[in-house]
Amino acid sequence: MASRSSLAAALAIIALPLLGGVATAKDWKSVTVGVEGAFPPFNSVNAGGEVEGLDLDVMKEVCKRAALDCKIVVQDWDSQIPSLLAGKFDVVLTMGPNPERRKVIDFSDPYVITPNTFLVPTDGPLANLPHTGERLSTDTPEGQKAVADLKEALKGKTLGASLSTSQLQFVEENFAGAVEVRTYKSAEQSHLDLEGGRIDGQFDNVVFVNDRAKGSSGALKASGPLLTGGIMATNVCLGIRKEEPELKAILDKAVGEMRADGTLAKISQKWFSMDLSPQK
Repeated sequence: MASRSSLAAALAIIALPLLGGVATAKDWKSVTVGVEGAFPPFNSVNAGGEVEGLDLDVMKEVCKRAALDCKIVVQDWDSQIPSLLAGKFDVVLTMGPNPERRKVIDFSDPYVITPNTFLVPTDGPLANLPHTGERLSTDTPEGQKAVADLKEALKGKTLGASLSTSQLQFVEENFAGAVEVRTYKSAEQSHLDLEGGRIDGQFDNVVFVNDRAKGSSGALKASGPLLTGGIMATNVCLGIRKEEPELKAILDKAVGEMRADGTLAKISQKWFSMDLSPQK
């Protein structure tokens, strides 16, 4: 998923002491897990220098159930996949599958599913975008019409999106020529420019958008439809290297158990105040 870059001061390694390993065709007893640490409430670094958030709660429980020793490494978002491919990480958090990413890495089953929408100033020109609040897939005629309506409404405006994210890919793919797109290393940097009036809107994950709107004392709001489909990576998964079926099976088993017994729903409610866990 996703738009994310860690705070420079947050570069640290945090060990999660958990149960011992299990033997499979490849003997996975431990994994090193990459996380950005700057995308609350999914993940962030608290005042004590510890990384926390939904991603961390999910990963701790996965490691417990899978009997894996997990080491968490905080690192910039745009270096997550290169580090995974280089063997520095075995798993990366908050990773949304899309066609481009599927060419280079594999994914676990999703642990949450989050649409994208616009974060805008309440008194700004994008405060009442068409189809606000509607849940739409861009893979349907209704969703495609909504995107066309949005392109018209966004003409001449400036949008922010984070580098190496499917949100940025979606904006460039669908609104090129209608808007000016500014890119940022993190959602937080885009958010600061939005607050400062340097951009008209930010296209991002609905959880991030709602969280920032809630904390803005009414200055910001969500606007536009809740979009899934196409290039957007709205399933939030654990990213892993290709050709490691044993690790995928271990992770999928734990995630499946957590979905079935309601653990994912409880973690989602804790951090999002809504249940965005996969429904099957």
